[in-house]
Amino acid sequence: RKPASRGWENAASVCLQGHLDMVCEKHPANPHDFSKDPLELVRKDDVIMANGTTLGADNGIAVATCLAIMEDRSLEHGPLEFLFTVDEETGLTGAQSLQPGFLQSKTLLNLDSEEEGELYVGCAGGRDTRGTWDAGFEAVPAGMVPIQLTVGGLRGGHSGLEIDKGRGNALKIINRAVVQLLEMGGRLSKWIGGSKRNAIPRDSEAVVYVAKAKADAAVAAVEEFNRVARAELATVEPNLAVTAQVLKGVRGGKVVRKAIQKKLTQTIAGLPHGVIKMSADIPGLVETSTNVAVITTDKKTIDVQTSQRSSVASEIVEIADSVRAVFELGGAKVTGSDGYPGWKPNLDSPVLNLAKKTYMDMFGKESAVKAVHAGLECGIIGEKFPGMDMVSFGPTMADVHSPNERLYFETVPRFNDFLLGLLKNIAKG
Repeated sequence: RKPASRGWENAASVCLQGHLDMVCEKHPANPHDFSKDPLELVRKDDVIMANGTTLGADNGIAVATCLAIMEDRSLEHGPLEFLFTVDEETGLTGAQSLQPGFLQSKTLLNLDSEEEGELYVGCAGGRDTRGTWDAGFEAVPAGMVPIQLTVGGLRGGHSGLEIDKGRGNALKIINRAVVQLLEMGGRLSKWIGGSKRNAIPRDSEAVVYVAKAKADAAVAAVEEFNRVARAELATVEPNLAVTAQVLKGVRGGKVVRKAIQKKLTQTIAGLPHGVIKMSADIPGLVETSTNVAVITTDKKTIDVQTSQRSSVASEIVEIADSVRAVFELGGAKVTGSDGYPGWKPNLDSPVLNLAKKTYMDMFGKESAVKAVHAGLECGIIGEKFPGMDMVSFGPTMADVHSPNERLYFETVPRFNDFLLGLLKNIAKG
């Protein structure tokens, strides 16, 4: 907590909130180790990026801004609380662990939005649904050789904010190539792809064994599929590449039981991905979506993770039930998370109306009032602290949750000035 500036001791307390964690994504060939290596920052034109990794401006910019406010004794504001949460990107467990009475403020400014000049007053809730198969691994039949399939070059991105951009899903794409090889008598051995439940998967890799006599035909089939897939996604995914190569010197491989590989590929083909419904109330807002996010293979099982989002609580249940049904029809063991609540817009919010006036007075133009198809912690905080008056805003960022994450640094001073102006106006009452 930071005490009020001199003369503002009787002003209402305000909580500034952001999260400490970041999504750690990198290009496949990048050797960066997030556990010990510093980020290599690059300034390019009007943006700041990291070299081949996520930047962490989501939500490091909030933490940095709050620390600056803590240190600056020249500012004018009432009593302040600073709430920094953990694990926002992996289940919002930090916010979910908040206890009643922990916060004294009745007004909260969430600094986790990504378009300067926009004020967010609502967000989606969500949950995760996972399907797991016993792979039933068995010895590779005689006379077969392994072919490695890869999908790469996709843009990926946040599975809420970018889900309406029509970007390619590496798992759905590579599944089509895998099926072609299985139809040639192939046997699936390994499949991995994606890394985060809340990111659209950018790359994937599978190993399929085929009869040695069919190896050249299998590679040719994948090359033809590459042309098809690139044509389908030429506008949004110009760097897409689907490749196949025969692996040399592999010994002691295992393959998935035939019945399981068929159920798995049919399930991936049948799982919905992308926008399910657009909002009828807020133009341009995705109301409901689902993301086929991650597939992993270990010694005994194959696991597929998906995530569902909606600004309507009942629709989260509906789409999660649909995903569960596809998994169950495919013979998977299904598990799901309890999820997290959405944040219902309140257009009569006092802090929203003061924020709108402050922005107009400072910059001479209207701010845009929006809801976001992503899981802000405001939904949980509002549930934990009934009556909390909240608004969310931030500087402009793009392609968060991907190595293409960018912070438009010229928007940061405006964001900072607006925040300080709003704090002063709240203190004035």
